[in-house]
Amino acid sequence: MNSKVHVKKGDTVQIISGKDKGKEGKVLEVSPKEGKVIVEGRGMVTKHVKPRKMGEQGGIVKAEGAMYASKVMIVCPKCGKPTRIGHQVSDDGTKTRVCRKCGATL
Repeated sequence: MNSKVHVKKGDTVQIISGKDKGKEGKVLEVSPKEGKVIVEGRGMVTKHVKPRKMGEQGGIVKAEGAMYASKVMIVCPKCGKPTRIGHQVSDDGTKTRVCRKCGATL
């Protein structure tokens, strides 16, 4: 799978497909090897947890599930719209991410 992902940890993203379509959240974790991201409060899954120690309680726990990075778009902090990302190389050779709609740096 492709090892490059267009989102970084801490980015605000909008989900563009699936059961949480249109909802926004913050990226908690990125897995470039799998091409997946975990978004805060979105893509919830239920896990059946067994008690590990004596006296500990087991049960059903809700947690954020991983989703493919292609299902999310970054929300520009300036214009507030979901956008694609462009890259701009400055004179000193540093690469910055820019919004394709308004040109703001991300």
